[in-house]
Amino acid sequence: GWQGVQHPVDFGGQGLPKTIGAACVEMLNAANLSFALAPLLTDGAIEALLTAGSDELKAIYLEKLVSGEWTGTMNLTEPQAGSDVGALKTRATPAEDGSWRIAGTKIFITFGEHDLTDNIVHLVLARTPGAPEGTRGISLFIVPKIRLDGTPNDVRCVSIEHKLGIHASPTCVMAYGDNGDCHGWLIGAENGGMRAMFTMMNNARLNVGLQGVQIAERARQQAAAYARERVQGGQPIAAYPDVRRMLLRMAALTQAARALVYYAGGQLDRAHLGDADAQARLDLLTPLAKAYGTDVGCEVSSLGVQVHGGMGYIEETGAAQHFRDARIAPIYEGTNGIQAADLVGRKLGLEGGAVFAALLADIRAEAVPELAALVDAVERAGATLAAASAEDRLAGSYPFLTMLSVATCGWLMARQARAAEAADADPAFLALKTAAARFYLERIVPEVIGLEAGATGGAGLLYAVDAEALG
Repeated sequence: GWQGVQHPVDFGGQGLPKTIGAACVEMLNAANLSFALAPLLTDGAIEALLTAGSDELKAIYLEKLVSGEWTGTMNLTEPQAGSDVGALKTRATPAEDGSWRIAGTKIFITFGEHDLTDNIVHLVLARTPGAPEGTRGISLFIVPKIRLDGTPNDVRCVSIEHKLGIHASPTCVMAYGDNGDCHGWLIGAENGGMRAMFTMMNNARLNVGLQGVQIAERARQQAAAYARERVQGGQPIAAYPDVRRMLLRMAALTQAARALVYYAGGQLDRAHLGDADAQARLDLLTPLAKAYGTDVGCEVSSLGVQVHGGMGYIEETGAAQHFRDARIAPIYEGTNGIQAADLVGRKLGLEGGAVFAALLADIRAEAVPELAALVDAVERAGATLAAASAEDRLAGSYPFLTMLSVATCGWLMARQARAAEAADADPAFLALKTAAARFYLERIVPEVIGLEAGATGGAGLLYAVDAEALG
């Protein structure tokens, strides 16, 4: 029943808020991030069908997906088209029975083939005859591994990628229609595939941001346990200041990233109830949650290896697995550079800049003194980028994303610290919560103020040498 926590009761789900679903999913992914990619991608398929699928397709597929009896995939990437989805070449040709015949190759398909369920439901982007070039001419199709009459569809896994990490997740090269008999059914309107797929991608981006939190939490817990048990110089290494610094930094970063992703999840729940302001804030927060959450996952898992010392570099401790697993998260579901470009290219100017201004106003309204200088720097950088050329905006986009993410996280951590002061709960939990919030505000927030120069410096320095000279 875990697959259906956040999905509609009409299709066998529990109908709970997505924020509750996120908390449940965090435990599953912290147990094994790569294995939990199967239900994560299935969630995306469910959301796309709920948003754009016909009543007939919903009746056929949703109950099985929500129950977890079947799994789902997302098929965007092709060998010649990485992040450039508009360059895809997979074709869909209409058939007399109302279905379509799909032909093409997709790469990097998570859980594209496995024997854990009776069926795998592929969501595939393809071009129809006469479709416009670029993303405007892309349609979305549902392509089951096993057709409804029980016969195998003309779809197969050509190979499984050998990866740095996430080894419990089969990442597949998929071939569709090698024999001209791959049946697919259109989801939504023809040439409307990117709209439907963005529903999947935006939700997946929040989930991937949460993956960063999940792997960070797993790495943090393991490092803390090791530091308590490992004795050097007659005492546990957790007693030494540098190890304590790393452990507290791991806790502060993990809690801050969790706060950001859960806060975005809360805005998603409100947006689904028709709150337009919540939808606007969610749009602004999504690139932050995905990019900052996964950056935190990489930093914290790296610190986890460091806490283990030489044993962290040895596979038997398991610390290296978290480091390897975390590294994919800043890459898939839109690289973090793409998230930064989205922030400055689309989100910064939402409603004429009013959405960005409202977030800064909410942070300032709580008068957290440790945040004042950073919020001022974010405001200045935002104004500079809004008036800059497209090239200069992109050059400063990543430092700006980090600044805005840390300012937002600092605001949320200050809220948690106030709640901890008034709470009647486990003293050890409250002590760590308070210490992590202080560490974040007093140590991490000041670090990113210096990123203002990178955010506003323009693209000139990046082109001081040509591409050949860079090599």
